[in-house]
Amino acid sequence: QVQLVESGGGLVQAGGSLRLSCTASGSIFSINDMGWYRQAPGKQRELVATITNDGSSQYADSVKGRFTISRDNAKNTVYLQMDSLKPEDTAVYYCNAEIRRHIILRSQDYWGQGTQVTVSS
Repeated sequence: QVQLVESGGGLVQAGGSLRLSCTASGSIFSINDMGWYRQAPGKQRELVATITNDGSSQYADSVKGRFTISRDNAKNTVYLQMDSLKPEDTAVYYCNAEIRRHIILRSQDYWGQGTQVTVSS
């Protein structure tokens, strides 16, 4: 069993910053791509940022220049540094990871439980 546990969400004023963390635990052989998604009330879940095992990252246009994704492979953790937050960033943020649990098993996607980020104007 693999679990992704997120932390760092909360309430912040517009222009402020938050850093989200997501740590994978359990039976893990390797972790490939990791990413962050978000879902606002009544809207579809959307991609925020992804990062490969070697550190290559991609961002949604709406967060470029404001958010930074990073990872610590030794800690099985992915981070999302969110700066210059806007009210439209308000959403539940979910981490995602492609994880291989054993050398004889194929990798599969896992999701965190989600953490609420609320940005007030």
